Amino acid sequence: MDADIWSEGLDEVCSNFQLEISCLLDNELEEGAAGRAMVHMEACSCCRSFFEDTRLQVQMNRDMADPSRLFARVAMLTGGHFSAAAAAENIDLVHRLATVFYQLGKAYVLAAIDPGYRERVFENVIPVDAGQTRGRGFVDGVLMNGKGEAGGLDWQRARAMLNGRLERIESPLEKGRRLLEEAIATDASHEEARLYLAFLHGHEGKRIRAAEEYRELLETAISDSNRGHAAIQLGRLHSAEKDYRKAISCWRWVTISGLADRDERFFVARFNLGMVYALMRNQARSLHYFRELLDRHPARVGEVAGLFARSPRLRESIDAQRGFAEALVRTCPELFSGSTNHAGSPEMDPDLGLEEA
Repeated sequence: MDADIWSEGLDEVCSNFQLEISCLLDNELEEGAAGRAMVHMEACSCCRSFFEDTRLQVQMNRDMADPSRLFARVAMLTGGHFSAAAAAENIDLVHRLATVFYQLGKAYVLAAIDPGYRERVFENVIPVDAGQTRGRGFVDGVLMNGKGEAGGLDWQRARAMLNGRLERIESPLEKGRRLLEEAIATDASHEEARLYLAFLHGHEGKRIRAAEEYRELLETAISDSNRGHAAIQLGRLHSAEKDYRKAISCWRWVTISGLADRDERFFVARFNLGMVYALMRNQARSLHYFRELLDRHPARVGEVAGLFARSPRLRESIDAQRGFAEALVRTCPELFSGSTNHAGSPEMDPDLGLEEA
């Protein structure tokens, strides 16, 4: 489509609106701007036409990039299964709404559990206010596009949840819980929301419930990364109960599956294995995992040293076993090098639970 055809003779209001079309079509326009766009299109036939033409072009581009969407579109145009394309779009919208609830719920949970999370994991957690505004903008975009019944959901209710209904809840932790539960109610297969709800249950001392949720995710999750998160957290719950054999089986899944090598974030699995073998007074196995950890993740020396520093039970166990401390120095000398910056190692990441098992 030639942009000059549409820009010729437009006033400033129309020009500015048409610059925001792509955000509007992606349901990512800020709430206030989305509302103004809706009002403007009701009065401006030129911009309505521009919106419809752009929407069709975007749809064609998406179809060309995704063969399954293209086949569904062809079937629709030839009188085939009309529902295929609509079903695919509805599934996408439902998952995106669940993700809005999840991201905002996660932010509230971490803000309540760990007030300093903003400084440490800001890049992993959306700011609460921005997330709420973006979520309302997304829902408004769906409603404006006439898809208020997509996926069989009540999108007006979703809009209320992100506005007045949420504001009436005082506790950030309770807000997080409600949002995570809403995410799962919206899309029961949303693995990340299920992980964080389990994390919240564990934090509240509901360990049996949390363990059941982690175990189900470990067995059924499609994403290896989410299975890894579940394994790490389930192992921590078993370790807290001193059921070290079950903890080992969880963390061994992370290493045997290759996830710890494919995704650097899971290096903690080998640290946890080394620690739990130390607690079991198996020096040889403990030293094996600590050495393997450093060999496979040489850039993580500072972080590993930091984990040792924050693990009093591990240090006490090593000191209590004859010859263990000396063997650790011989096996992993870089942990005790003067160049290792212990104080500068990163803080714990609540996403992975990098803390003493």
